[in-house]
Amino acid sequence: MKQFACGDVVPGCRSRWVCDTDDDVLAAVAAHAAADHGLVEVPSELVDAVRRHIVTV
Repeated sequence: MKQFACGDVVPGCRSRWVCDTDDDVLAAVAAHAAADHGLVEVPSELVDAVRRHIVTV
C-alpha cells in the first residue's frame, strides 16, 4: 500500500490517502488538487514533490 499526506507538500492541508499504487495516489491527489486547491492543471514540480512524499505502508 502507498500513503500520501497533502500537508507534506501543501502546509495546512489535512487530506491523506492510502492507495494500492503510486498511480492511484497521483490520481486521487490530482482530483483533490482540482476540487480543493483550485488547480486546473497540476504542475510537474508538484507531481515530483508528491512522488517524493509517497511512502509505502
